[in-house]
Amino acid sequence: MSLASPRRAVASTARNLALALIGVCFVVPLAWLVLASIDTNPSQRTELPEGFTLDHYAAVLTPEGTLLPLWNSMLLSTGSAVITVVVAVLAAYPLSRYRSRFNTPYLYAILFGTCLPITAIMVPVYSLFVRLGYLDNLAAVTFFMAATSLPMAIWMMKNFMDSVPVSLEEAAWVDGASAMGTLRRIVVPLMRPGIAVVFIFVFIQAWGNFFVPFILLLSPAKQPAAVSIYSFFGQYGTVAYGELAAFSLLYSLPVIALYVLVSRGIGGSFALQGAVKG
Repeated sequence: MSLASPRRAVASTARNLALALIGVCFVVPLAWLVLASIDTNPSQRTELPEGFTLDHYAAVLTPEGTLLPLWNSMLLSTGSAVITVVVAVLAAYPLSRYRSRFNTPYLYAILFGTCLPITAIMVPVYSLFVRLGYLDNLAAVTFFMAATSLPMAIWMMKNFMDSVPVSLEEAAWVDGASAMGTLRRIVVPLMRPGIAVVFIFVFIQAWGNFFVPFILLLSPAKQPAAVSIYSFFGQYGTVAYGELAAFSLLYSLPVIALYVLVSRGIGGSFALQGAVKG
């Protein structure tokens, strides 16, 4: 037996232990959510419930407590994701297909835009919303959240679009198709997995955004679930642990459902093999 085998075994064991430790760090908070949501006397400790109850779910499953905030979150997240994907596809197409000396500086400027913290621009944005009369406007906040996601979305979409062979578009151009026609009928269908990745990325980013809606949406009836969850934290450090855990589990279900539906609908990878012959 060579010396490499024991070393590989030690390295494999170390990797497995590291992965197990990381897994525990994720599993313990999830276990607390599940156990606290059904515990008659929940606390901040992860422990088996003293008694089983569904009162916490009954307390949060109200139109004002859960359904309306989840609906607002769905409107904000879906609207932001759809707007971002459409604009990112249109912006990434010329960057991917047309060579220009301005492409690289433009992409680096976009990358710089992703580094700006949202807190650094919220003061002028708040002032702009007040001047334009868009404060407490759900549609305006949706467009703003889409704009904040555009830099990374354009960067990602351009890389996905580079994977689509240009020869497929050239064949369509020979048949008389326009540039927008080839984008809609050839490029977009072939990069559906990439579009799905960008959509999920923007959706999750908007779904968990607390700061922007908290600043720009004032009416409780328009606030998303990421802001309404703040109501479970009372004054002087008091927390409704059971209701918080139940609401958090309900809050995570739409994202999980979206991921499952999208992953089943698009398959695992780009289906470009065999598309180009000769």
